[in-house]
Amino acid sequence: MAEKRAALGKGLSALIPDAPEPKIPTVEIDIDRLAPNPFQPRKVFDAASLQDLSSSIREHGVIQPIVVRKDGSAYQIIAGERRWRAAQLAGLLKVPVVVKELAPGQEVRALEWALIENLQRENLNPIEEALGYRRLADEFSLTQEQIAAAVGKDRSSVANTLRLLRLPAPVRELVGGGTLSMGHARALLALDKDDSIVKASRDIVSRGLSVRETESLVKRMAAPVREKPEPKADANTREAEQQLRLRLGTPVRIVRARKGGRIEIEFKTEDELQRVFEAISGQ
Repeated sequence: MAEKRAALGKGLSALIPDAPEPKIPTVEIDIDRLAPNPFQPRKVFDAASLQDLSSSIREHGVIQPIVVRKDGSAYQIIAGERRWRAAQLAGLLKVPVVVKELAPGQEVRALEWALIENLQRENLNPIEEALGYRRLADEFSLTQEQIAAAVGKDRSSVANTLRLLRLPAPVRELVGGGTLSMGHARALLALDKDDSIVKASRDIVSRGLSVRETESLVKRMAAPVREKPEPKADANTREAEQQLRLRLGTPVRIVRARKGGRIEIEFKTEDELQRVFEAISGQ
């Protein structure tokens, strides 16, 4: 596995030009004046994990300040939404924050930085990470190389994560919830049709298949179905077909089964059927 590259600089302080180095004053702000950032890629906050963090905050306080920017009379969280939520659970009325001052015209860049900062810091599930990368590409026109450099990963890792968004919605939910791993998801992407991917994902979950077993399942599903070639007719059968064709004046086929078989006589019009009938019945 490729070693994770260091992100650009040292987090948000290196991403915002001219931001003062680490010693930005920390201030206490009423917790209800903070609001989540719409560019937070995390959509699911694990309840048990939040409770654990809340217990720690109740005992030790918020050790690492929350990074915010001024937004009217309130403050928008740039990084630290999980800490803010846990502090709310702990019953804190105020939390320590670092306020990032933005120069005029930097608001849009601040949203980009906020998204990158959260992708760097948060333990996101693969689908949240993929959606974050997609927003950086779609809304800020970042290339995969630029995204990789910003979040400290290889371009191939970013590309593979973005491919997860090709999965059907029910399968993305399984990956986002941890029921299917990245390995399972990559294997499923080898299937072309959404219904095949959904069917395979159900098999994986119900049978508890490993990634290797999933790859074998996908390989079998993706293999073209080969029709069994029909056995060649023997010489006597071919001769009988030829005689019947000459007698009836229409294509005739003798199909043998394990026991017995059938004779297939083609006709294209009602007149032709009548002629065949008369030839067979002797009328």
